[in-house]
Amino acid sequence: MTPRLGRADLHIHTLASDGTAGVVEVLDHVERNTDLDVIAITDHERIDAALAGRRIAEDRGLSFEVVVGEEITTLGGHLLGLWLQERVKPFRSLRSTIAEVHAQGGVAIPAHPLVPYPLCAQGFVLRRLLGDDDRFWPDGIEAFNPTTLGRPWHGKVVRFAEEHGLARLGNSDAHELAAIGIGYTTFPGRTAEDLRAAILARTTHHHGSFHPPGAQVGTFGKQLRKYGRDVRAEVGGRLRRDGTRRDLGYPPHGRSGELVLAPVRGGGEGQAS
Repeated sequence: MTPRLGRADLHIHTLASDGTAGVVEVLDHVERNTDLDVIAITDHERIDAALAGRRIAEDRGLSFEVVVGEEITTLGGHLLGLWLQERVKPFRSLRSTIAEVHAQGGVAIPAHPLVPYPLCAQGFVLRRLLGDDDRFWPDGIEAFNPTTLGRPWHGKVVRFAEEHGLARLGNSDAHELAAIGIGYTTFPGRTAEDLRAAILARTTHHHGSFHPPGAQVGTFGKQLRKYGRDVRAEVGGRLRRDGTRRDLGYPPHGRSGELVLAPVRGGGEGQAS
């Protein structure tokens, strides 16, 4: 019997950026409702929620592993930095950002590429990188992204990956719980290290289902309500001068909003303190 391939979703957002669910909610959903072996939390321009997620998953002995990631805004489009040790600063060239991810021992994957939109890496930029020193090469490409923008360009992205021998990943780009796992990557093995090795060996495969037309409108509404709550919490904390701020979606965090790296057992969603 052929062993089951591992499954991973490496593009998930939480309340710490533009997602609508907290880290504990994400972990509970993955444990109860998916067959994923590996996930990555990839909030925009920060890794603190991902660090919390990894710590909580390990502490609880969950059935899947959490990779620390970040969706980094570069001048050449969004980049998923995976297996990170430190936050990568945004708004620099795609070339230098990939080099920094690699310097940390991380893996660099352009997110939702080739879409004619400023937040997406374009083909001519990626071709230029692939003709450069291998420090600046992307390690793969997000060949499947289920969003409305991803659908019309999916075939082009797959052909680009095949033409240039890039590892193909499928991800959900999830901003709410129901979307987690709608796009995913299969790989030989089950662990995060197996997945990392498969990306570098280019033995991954992408899978998924696109969102139905109009399905993301509801997600956008949830995001708008979240932004409203964030603003009210942030402004209220400043006016009260009590050190409180918006809920970042993971327990515990201190008065500055930074993660308190202490063991976390059980518990519900963290609230601003």
